[in-house]
Amino acid sequence: MTIDRLSLEEIVAIDVHTHVHRSVADVSDEHVGSEAMGEYFGIGTMPTYSVPELAAYYRERRIMAVVFTVDSVSQTGKDPEPANEEIARLASQHSDVLIPFASIDPSRGKAGVEEARRLITECGVRGFKFHPSTQGFFPNDRIAYPLYEVIEEHGLIALFHSGQTGVGAGQPGGGGIRLKYANPMHVDDVAVDFPGMDIILAHPSFPWQDEALSVATHKPRVYIDLSGWSPKYFPPQLVQYANTLLKHKMLFGSDFPVITPERWMRDFDQLPIKDEVRPLILKDNAARLFGLT
Repeated sequence: MTIDRLSLEEIVAIDVHTHVHRSVADVSDEHVGSEAMGEYFGIGTMPTYSVPELAAYYRERRIMAVVFTVDSVSQTGKDPEPANEEIARLASQHSDVLIPFASIDPSRGKAGVEEARRLITECGVRGFKFHPSTQGFFPNDRIAYPLYEVIEEHGLIALFHSGQTGVGAGQPGGGGIRLKYANPMHVDDVAVDFPGMDIILAHPSFPWQDEALSVATHKPRVYIDLSGWSPKYFPPQLVQYANTLLKHKMLFGSDFPVITPERWMRDFDQLPIKDEVRPLILKDNAARLFGLT
């Protein structure tokens, strides 16, 4: 089947935060935790997508998407599914709409660092996703620094979950997830110690929104993605900074499949964002960050 590939000019937005929950080898539509996550976001059972399915979904909407899994082997005892290699390999076949990131639990130590190098040099990943709450580490823990060294060396991006998470929400003990790891102030140390590495703070960082804004205004290579929340719930100070001091550092992200890009963009249309700022957030800032322009 011939794929009508999109040019950057045809792309209307870049979604910097989407999840791959299903391998192409898995014919089911089930994902562990999908019911709980779906309930948290009010969408029923959360749907799952393979990389080719995500590509088709986003190409139809003329949107590019950053795709990744989350490796939390230290907490779950299981390797991520699908594997980083599968995501990168399949994303390369859909490079007009997909940008592959990888995820490596810092607990993997030297083996994880070696895997990171291989994923960069052999598989073409463009960045790495960290989820401190599900991986059980503070971002400024030196256990993760060898990974950051590799990321900085290759001029790639580190994306950190920040703030509350839907993972474990409502379960006894929050499913064992500790929110304390996701305070964005811990990423401030990383920005100091790795000044050549671009960093994205994922999500409005409830309850630490002001901390995230502080870090992003103070550290020149720290950005904020706006995923995981409908824009109608954005706190006023986030909207204010998006319109002013951080208008070149705010990035559109949905957290798909828990929030669709259509819903996010529809609610974003209702925010008092300046006309000249909207295209920066939806596409231009990310295009510059990823070296597409």
